[in-house]
Amino acid sequence: MTLRVLVVGDPYMPVSAYAEALAELDGRIELSTMQIDDVWSAPARTESERRLREYVGDPAEVARAAAGHDALIVHGAPVTSEVLDAGPLRLVCCARGGPVNVDVAAATDRGVPVVNTPGKNAEAVAELTIAFALLLIRAVPRASRLARQGGGFAESVFEGREFFGREAPSLTMGLVGLGHVGREVARRARALGFTVVGYDPQPPAALGGVDLVSLDTLLDRSDIISVHARLTPQNRHMFSWDTFARMRRGSYFINTARESLVDEAALGRALEEGILGGAALDVLERTPPGDRHRLLDLPNVLVTPHIGGATSETLARGARRAVAAVADVLVGRVPPDVVNPQVLRAESRAI
Repeated sequence: MTLRVLVVGDPYMPVSAYAEALAELDGRIELSTMQIDDVWSAPARTESERRLREYVGDPAEVARAAAGHDALIVHGAPVTSEVLDAGPLRLVCCARGGPVNVDVAAATDRGVPVVNTPGKNAEAVAELTIAFALLLIRAVPRASRLARQGGGFAESVFEGREFFGREAPSLTMGLVGLGHVGREVARRARALGFTVVGYDPQPPAALGGVDLVSLDTLLDRSDIISVHARLTPQNRHMFSWDTFARMRRGSYFINTARESLVDEAALGRALEEGILGGAALDVLERTPPGDRHRLLDLPNVLVTPHIGGATSETLARGARRAVAAVADVLVGRVPPDVVNPQVLRAESRAI
């Protein structure tokens, strides 16, 4: 039996990103595609749509395209109860770590497995984290800002006297969160000579070269703290004023995880009062329209627009793993990374 598969691309991960992976299934599936070109999401109209986050497009349009299909592959497109029923779908593959654009509860109610791709961006985010760390310890944000704003440049061979930094082997990096990204950061940090300590409420059994410690100990020992925790209702603003006040004076802070883990007003105060020597942030809370975020104007802060996972290799990994789930189903295997395993039965699921 041929599987009818719909691939929905979006501005971040277009249909073309799946082409190489889909070539492996040539002749084994009936393929349809839909491309969402605008970074826009329709206002939520139903309870199912209100359960979604971080999606682009209109669920109604996706539902129309999904009609008559067995499997759906998406990255940022919305997958609601309406979309699930349109197929009716029997498999949803979401090429991102957290399928927040999929109504997993509705899929579970319908017995539809939802597959995600955890850790697909781990290497990319880890590399950006290490880049941030090196830029901070060498005072690059402050030096670059001074040069761009008309400060001295190429006037003397001794200009560097204002920007003395540190080298990796003399510093300790503390990692908060030791999941896919945290472990990749640890591996790269150790290669550069950093001493690495880590904290995770559910730590791995062993992580070579990383000293597993309490959060208090990590705050006390670290010259650089990098956040890689998954956001939960319990850890919102885990980095508060009290947390920053317990860090080493002049230490550095990196966040490539979720903005809501950080009380940004407290972070700004810690930077302005010299508790922190600098910060590098790939995520920020949204400000009201027309307001400029105060952290953007601090001289010792480096901000990027959520580029942590923005590499060609990340897209390729996500595509391969999403398409591999379809390939597993074609041969009667249960795909890995099913986020709602309760829908699986002991017997093979007929698709």
